[in-house]
Amino acid sequence: MNRFIQGFVTGVAAVTLWVGLSGGVFAATPSAIELSSATAVPGATVAIGGRGFGTFRSVQVNRVTVGGFPALIQRWESDLIEVKVPFQARSGPVEVMAGKKKMVAGELIIMLPTIATVTPAEIEPGHTVQIVGTHFGVTSGPRDPNTMFGVNDVTIGGVVVRPRRWKDDLIEVEVPANAESGDVVVRLASSDPLPDGSCCAPVQRTVSNAVPLKLIPSIRVDPMSGPVGTKVVFFGQGFGSSKGTGDKVTFGGHLSAIAQWSDKAIVVHLPMDAETGPIVLTMQGRERTVGNFTVHIPKANAITPAAAPIGTLLRISGEHFGFYSESGSTPYAFMDFNTGENRVDIGGVRAVIYRWQDDRIDVWVPFSVKSGPVVIYRGAVKPNADGSCCAAKEVLKTEAGLFTLVTPKIDSYSPHSGGLDELITIKGSGFGSFLKTAEHADLSLNRGAYTRRDDIQLGENVSRTEVLFNNVAAQVMSWTDTEIVVRVPHRNLYGVGKRNEFINELSTGPLIVRRGSWDVQPDQTCCTQKKWLSFEAGTFTIVAKGMPDPGYFNNNRPDANTNQ
Repeated sequence: MNRFIQGFVTGVAAVTLWVGLSGGVFAATPSAIELSSATAVPGATVAIGGRGFGTFRSVQVNRVTVGGFPALIQRWESDLIEVKVPFQARSGPVEVMAGKKKMVAGELIIMLPTIATVTPAEIEPGHTVQIVGTHFGVTSGPRDPNTMFGVNDVTIGGVVVRPRRWKDDLIEVEVPANAESGDVVVRLASSDPLPDGSCCAPVQRTVSNAVPLKLIPSIRVDPMSGPVGTKVVFFGQGFGSSKGTGDKVTFGGHLSAIAQWSDKAIVVHLPMDAETGPIVLTMQGRERTVGNFTVHIPKANAITPAAAPIGTLLRISGEHFGFYSESGSTPYAFMDFNTGENRVDIGGVRAVIYRWQDDRIDVWVPFSVKSGPVVIYRGAVKPNADGSCCAAKEVLKTEAGLFTLVTPKIDSYSPHSGGLDELITIKGSGFGSFLKTAEHADLSLNRGAYTRRDDIQLGENVSRTEVLFNNVAAQVMSWTDTEIVVRVPHRNLYGVGKRNEFINELSTGPLIVRRGSWDVQPDQTCCTQKKWLSFEAGTFTIVAKGMPDPGYFNNNRPDANTNQ
């Protein structure tokens, strides 16, 4: 085989299109030659089978024409020739010339790519378009083994797009972010030989008919699932500065209440009657499905602890509780912190919300709590016919379990007197859990910091679990539901107290255990002043013995130690 052809065949993995042709056809008559296919598109590889082609000598001696136009030879054997259909080819005879010998292989009909449909007719960038038609060829993209001759491709609005799938009658492409509305065109690449028969003239492309495709702006919906009352935000552009007549949003066919409508964002709340299904945005009389929303039903799995005294941090574990401050009209909850009707009741008394997440809710057991069911209330609305708020305001109730209020009880304490820093043990039941004395007690502190206020200050009364020796707080060493261990506090030689309330005798006085908590205000805001539940263990005397723990001189503010 000629060196040129050897190198060519080695470097290019030519694709042979045998259509209904068997080896017996070539072997039937030594002089018979025949085409592998009666039709082909420009740039396709066509095989010619037969006998007596001889060996390849040069592009001047060995030639093939299609409809009178020279074709680029890819392979030449004594019984097989493969050529690329030239760009300029017309339907007509395929002729093989080996020196002075001329053979006619048959008639080849040149087919042109034709697009029948483009689906869908409107689409967002990043999604897939299907192009259905005929005569697209069989290869495309950078994986085409004949890339040296150019590659078949698709353009949208003049932008070359990436094919995901390519068949002779079907092409799937992904619309890139930089594409614009315009015509969809399939282009088949081919290259003709140079005038002297060698490779190759510049790549040229046969273009299909054009079919228009409209690209619509992307819309991001967040979130795509949640319980009723969930704030759902549409991020995009071109919504218009305000809601127009007939503009609406539906979830599973149910109209939602629109809280805000601007050119780049729409804020709605999942209605009480919403169902899992398509999210449909209607603007200027045109409907657009922007996704599918899954409506979840809140479910509580456990409450911990199920029995406790006031001031305890009660945890409700479960799923699909949604988020606390979702009733506002801004795209982001931290901008308005509107909790709406979301709340938790314990025994019919509203609890103080400390933390509300999708899979858990933490609340402080209020001072006025009663034993009874723990119920989660999630607010939602039914909009008016025009999407405004509200035809009705309702709540979805979820029962989490039964809570039993425990009253602390002191059984004993020992010793009844002791020197500085001696350990005192108090035994009983229902003491609950210990809450750090340096932990924030007022929910508004968290909310104020959340909104970046700079006037937040901690007051002097920030504890919720205390042991007092004659009104002087002791350092808590350990605290369980049945036992408390504290150190005898350091006496102030000059007494302690405020004006007109001065106590100058600290040696003997009541030993008191107390827990504090709050109630929600009558207007449902947080919170009343802290109230205390106090229990006296008995009288304790601080005797004049013992020296302070050496650590006292290094850390004389144990109440500020967050490791407690």
